[in-house]
Amino acid sequence: MKQTAFVTGAGRGLGFSLCEGLLERGWQVFAGQHRPNGSQLDELSQRFPDALHIVPLEVGSIESTQAAAQAVAAATNRIDLLINNAGVISAASSRSIREPQDYAEMHRLYDVNTLGPLRVVESFLSLTERSVLKRLCFVSSEAGSITRTGHTSWYGYTMSKAALNMATHILFNHLRPEGYTFRLYHPGWIRSYMWGVKATEGDIEPEEAAVPALAYFLDASVDEDLLVMRDWQGRDWPW
Repeated sequence: MKQTAFVTGAGRGLGFSLCEGLLERGWQVFAGQHRPNGSQLDELSQRFPDALHIVPLEVGSIESTQAAAQAVAAATNRIDLLINNAGVISAASSRSIREPQDYAEMHRLYDVNTLGPLRVVESFLSLTERSVLKRLCFVSSEAGSITRTGHTSWYGYTMSKAALNMATHILFNHLRPEGYTFRLYHPGWIRSYMWGVKATEGDIEPEEAAVPALAYFLDASVDEDLLVMRDWQGRDWPW
């Protein structure tokens, strides 16, 4: 039986490229798609009609994550690899403390970037627990490193990623003794769609970023009893 993955934020950008890379490796992939419009998944499904399954998903809604888990459970009895990739950012985060803060937007970033992965893990536990691999992957950011931060603004985004790192650590403390394995990852500065449209600034394209990401997510030589945040160049980041 094929190994099976679920990827959030899979409609485009890094999530799409992660799906493509897994499919090319022979995996069965369930792709969590937020907005059908602008998604690249339809074309990919024509290339892999029997291996790619597109699932509606809004990580900001527990009803949506539970419905996605139910849809996946109707097609497979387990998820071996769960990649929490969905994330958002906005220009409102760039305001300094001398400017009025957009607290509603901060709540939105926290709801998607931090609580979203938690909702997904909770909703999919009955599927991941049937796997031998039991691998939970979280796409974080250097912005979440408290020790290394040099930011003087970006409150909503940086705080949401620091909180994601803490959530991952708590999950690790609870689930690692039950056989779960973890990857916490900073993929680099990607020309992504986190703004809602394709970013023009960044160091790497999503398809380039997916190569080291998948290599790390699938690496069998990692010390599973040590949780670190690792980047695309293989470097560990302090919390």
